[in-house]
Amino acid sequence: MDWGLFIEWVIKSIIIIVVLLAGFAYLTLLERRLLAKFQVRIGPNRAGPQGILQPVADGIKLIFKEELVPDEVDKVLYHLSPVIMVVPTLIILAVAPFGPTMEIFGREITFGLAPDVNVGVLWLMAVSSIAVYGVIVAGWSSHSKYPLLGGIRASAQMVSYELALGLSFLGPVLITGSLSMQAITEAQQTIPFIVLQPVAFIIFWLAGSAEINRAPFELMEAEQELTGGYHTEYSGMKFAMFFMAEYVKIIVLAVIGTILFLGGYWGPFVNQVPILGPVYFVIKAVMIIVMLIWIRATYPRIRYDQLMDMGWKVLLPLALLNVVVTAVVIVAVGG
Repeated sequence: MDWGLFIEWVIKSIIIIVVLLAGFAYLTLLERRLLAKFQVRIGPNRAGPQGILQPVADGIKLIFKEELVPDEVDKVLYHLSPVIMVVPTLIILAVAPFGPTMEIFGREITFGLAPDVNVGVLWLMAVSSIAVYGVIVAGWSSHSKYPLLGGIRASAQMVSYELALGLSFLGPVLITGSLSMQAITEAQQTIPFIVLQPVAFIIFWLAGSAEINRAPFELMEAEQELTGGYHTEYSGMKFAMFFMAEYVKIIVLAVIGTILFLGGYWGPFVNQVPILGPVYFVIKAVMIIVMLIWIRATYPRIRYDQLMDMGWKVLLPLALLNVVVTAVVIVAVGG
């Protein structure tokens, strides 16, 4: 066994998890400050200089907040569902390439845990689908009608938009001829796929926003209708885990969009200075995150029937058409 490789995997795994957890905490601060700017408010600015310690204060509050567990819940599933929500979001980026291969201390190091897995796109689709079970289990195990309705609504929304989201992945896959995230990134060294696949990117954006419960598709927890949705009966750290899963999904969506459509880590002078690769990658991902926050500040929530109509009657046929047209063009050009 190559212990050096094993230690490298362990270190990379810890770094990815820590970055996601810290990123989730400060993403909440970024969103609150940006929304305040868009709405001409001040935003959080009391905990630390310019509110920089607000996520820490929120975390401490949730840790010490009393957890209330209703009497009639299914205790095993009730306590397990937050874990089912969180774990997929922390392992999904195992196949993501964050930068080019570099030689450090005489050893080739890749910026990613396993970026060259030849079924990386299938890994993304499979792992992201697990979260729907956490939503269903949370709603059902709470033994309350509002969480149950929220779980049914949320699962229907996630399953509906997963189809269009998965089909949006096929454009880059068909062009590249590979399911490897590394191969897809390398194929965009000169032209990012957002230029070649603008329709797929729009479908990815809309379906991804609905999948992670972002405005204007945040109907899983519509307070006016469901008193909070599938996690109504959760409090304390269990609620925080649901909250964390939703915000980590934003980071995951930004990372996947960067890899599939924005060229990943490629940018000016990356061939000469490889360390620029991760910098470009972070900049592109942050741009996607800021756009998601901007959309939340701009557009009102749509109705649930409009949400389902868009998924089944607009995005799914459009995604299928995009796949067919892409395949025909590739065969015609190749022929």
